[in-house]
Amino acid sequence: MTHPRPPLAVAVEIDGHGAHPAAWRASSEEPSAVFDPAALRRTVLVAENFGFTLATFDDALTQTQASDYAGSLAGRLDGVVRAAFAAPLTSRTGLAPAVAPRGVEPFHLAAQLASLDIATLGRAAWVVTDPTQPELADALDRVVPESPAEREREVSDVVAAVRRLWDSWEDDAVIKDVSSGRYVDRDRIHNVEVEAESFSIKGALITPRPPQGLLPVFASDRVLAPEVADVTLVGGESVADIAARATSARTRGATRVFAEIEVILDSDVLSTDRLAQLDAVIGWNGTDALRFVGSAPGLLALLEDVGRHVDGVRLHPAVLTQDLPLLGTHVLPRLVSDRVAAAPLLGSTLRSRLGLERPENVFAQSATPDRSAA
Repeated sequence: MTHPRPPLAVAVEIDGHGAHPAAWRASSEEPSAVFDPAALRRTVLVAENFGFTLATFDDALTQTQASDYAGSLAGRLDGVVRAAFAAPLTSRTGLAPAVAPRGVEPFHLAAQLASLDIATLGRAAWVVTDPTQPELADALDRVVPESPAEREREVSDVVAAVRRLWDSWEDDAVIKDVSSGRYVDRDRIHNVEVEAESFSIKGALITPRPPQGLLPVFASDRVLAPEVADVTLVGGESVADIAARATSARTRGATRVFAEIEVILDSDVLSTDRLAQLDAVIGWNGTDALRFVGSAPGLLALLEDVGRHVDGVRLHPAVLTQDLPLLGTHVLPRLVSDRVAAAPLLGSTLRSRLGLERPENVFAQSATPDRSAA
């Protein structure tokens, strides 16, 4: 069950220096800023102060994956670590690290993300990725499925296991009963048993159930079946492509759909000239997102058009220090004033902003009058 469709959600990707592989050449930050907590703090606060619904933190399992273009920066800090660092700096914007299920054990992943949701008071999410670089098998020291169907099945298995682990603690498992000296009610903590093809789990999570119950799971329609994800990410070369993929995702059971849009805006230099300068260093190729090159009013018109087909957008600024402030000063305020989008409210969870109900715990027992005293 879902709430009525909320205003258009506006997420922003804030990894590295920006979406363009040569962004570090145009950024006002030093190239080494990708490892600098102070630089991350500045970027996170810009996204928070402008009122983006969600900030995402891309990640990579291998250096080659982080540098798909020769000459681009290949290093970055772990996405979950960056999101955790951002948690106490923010109070409204959601935080969603990108994590490839194949790169971490499901148990540890569930604990990390549950902890992030607790730290943000219910503003965390998980962007599921599935990198396919040939060197992954050596990097992970394990067999990586070759067929898309096998990879999707493995990713789905991990997502299901993580959700099950989040449910292993009932919402009222922590009782803090001074009279009996009990911190938890063991009857409300449940063992989870999973036997998947590539992993197995037996036991309960070491972390209480997240404030949202289950964190929203974001994933491309080419990574995870739309009926499994909470938010399906779609791209394309045109609005028509996005509309078609959004329709297909909803037909397959998608609850919410976001469009992926790369953005390079006019500033004191025309966006076309900015892009040409960046592309002269390294070409911007191989992405699945719709790309917008132009003015802020042009982007507003595009978002209004795209918004007829999706529930939200994830914007990928070409150069963070240039395009993020432009988005925050010339695009987002207009979306809010036109009631297309809404600024996130203090104290609201990310699920509620996305129009998603808080799910009931699968292990929830029928309440009894003397249960708390058991």
